[in-house]
Amino acid sequence: MKLFLVQHGEQKPESEDPSEPLSDKGVSDVTKVAKFAKKAGITVDEIFHSVKLRAKQTAEIFAKDLLIKHAIEEKKGLKPMDDIVYWLDTFEYYKGSLMLVGHLPFMTKLASFLLAHTQDEDPVKFQQGGVVCLEKDNQDEWSLLYAITPELL
Repeated sequence: MKLFLVQHGEQKPESEDPSEPLSDKGVSDVTKVAKFAKKAGITVDEIFHSVKLRAKQTAEIFAKDLLIKHAIEEKKGLKPMDDIVYWLDTFEYYKGSLMLVGHLPFMTKLASFLLAHTQDEDPVKFQQGGVVCLEKDNQDEWSLLYAITPELL
């Protein structure tokens, strides 16, 4: 199984727009990363995003560029302070490639648990609009394959 973890792109300040959609920079950064991912041949079976607008917009940009085999869908359990347990159960049975688009600190806690077996580490530095790719092997162990950040492109 491959798992692509994405922190949403940069959002507009709440004072400018209470729904906090992506800023122009956020759209540009996510588009850059999505186009690079497409060029690199990355495909995903499904994209799940949080209920927040900026995560939905980020997921939609990735969906435009990546070959999605099944769906792009809003899911509960991806907000900043949500518990990672739901996703751990999901990963037990999931065999394809999945992209989750959400928020910090949720993404950090999830990556930490998968890589270090504790939520208290910080093994991956997420960047807004970037992608972190993890892979689960046949022994159910996770490893970090790569990260793509807007600053690299």
